[in-house]
Amino acid sequence: MTKNPPNGLTYAQAGVDIDAGNAMVDQIKPLVRATRRPGADAEIGGFGGLFDLKAAGFKDPILVAANDGVGTKVKIAIDTGIHDTIGIDLVAMCVNDIIVQGAEPLLFLDYFATGKLSPEVGVHIVKGIAEGCRLAGCALIGGETAEMPGLYAKGDYDLAGFAVGAAERGTLLPKAVKAGDVLIGLPSSGVHSNGFSLVRRIVEHSGLAWTDTAPFAKDKTLGAALLEPTRIYVKSLLATLKATDGINALCHITGGGFPDNIPRVLPEGVGVRLDLDAIQVPPVFSWLARTGGVAEAEMLRAFNCGIGMIVFAAADKVDEAMKCLQDAGEAPIRIGETIAHSDGEPVQTSGSLKL
Repeated sequence: MTKNPPNGLTYAQAGVDIDAGNAMVDQIKPLVRATRRPGADAEIGGFGGLFDLKAAGFKDPILVAANDGVGTKVKIAIDTGIHDTIGIDLVAMCVNDIIVQGAEPLLFLDYFATGKLSPEVGVHIVKGIAEGCRLAGCALIGGETAEMPGLYAKGDYDLAGFAVGAAERGTLLPKAVKAGDVLIGLPSSGVHSNGFSLVRRIVEHSGLAWTDTAPFAKDKTLGAALLEPTRIYVKSLLATLKATDGINALCHITGGGFPDNIPRVLPEGVGVRLDLDAIQVPPVFSWLARTGGVAEAEMLRAFNCGIGMIVFAAADKVDEAMKCLQDAGEAPIRIGETIAHSDGEPVQTSGSLKL
């Protein structure tokens, strides 16, 4: 009989607790099941997740995939111990990129990496991911939890998300964006999940603690206010796209803000003129600008400044598009128009942000 050596090491002694991982999986199964939708039964435990496009109602689909993370916003979740909303951010950053292609997000997978697995923290994170999937109407069909001692400090973790959607052939966006189209802004919930390296530097400069009252939200701590999750625009935009054919493009305002994201949907020879006076800037951005001494141009490039999504509507369909968006629960505002463009910066501005 082979005997274990007297000083034999185990995986647990090396810092990886398989039993803790299995316990976490058992606890998150009900959360995952709650994201079931046509095409996916949302059960986990196999080697891969399945999705039936035919059962979801697609006839001739084009698949659209996106992946993203939440950046250093996750550090605020770690420092504050508030872990149940960061998963919403993770889903939002992926599915908002799917919908701007005119596609419906169908399935989601997550990757959760940590130094030492705390099943309690992991369950809170997956709770947020499941809620994000519910808000987006997509199924959480799988994921990976990686415990990697020595690579992450105790208590630290990082997240990545992967989403797949589909659209019927011929319906993808952007379509024929042209000069004269109207830009309709959809409000953000706050900073969303971009610019947090700058946010954290500003907070450090302010001398405030995460547990102090937020100067821009008196009913919340600073940490909780800055962790306000990213808005998920999927259901309202899907409803609008079904109700009108007047939408030529959608633009998710993420890293790079307005000057870097808007050109991604513009054809050659077309630029935009943004009316900054029309943007209703939430108090969090005013506080960040004042406390950090951040110039307007930098604010526009680092943050969404209150506009998380831009809808490009054909000039003759703008009223119809506005009504459809309102009927879908949005509060749309006209924030500019497309213009003929030959050289220089494609994104021009008029007015100024109310900071």
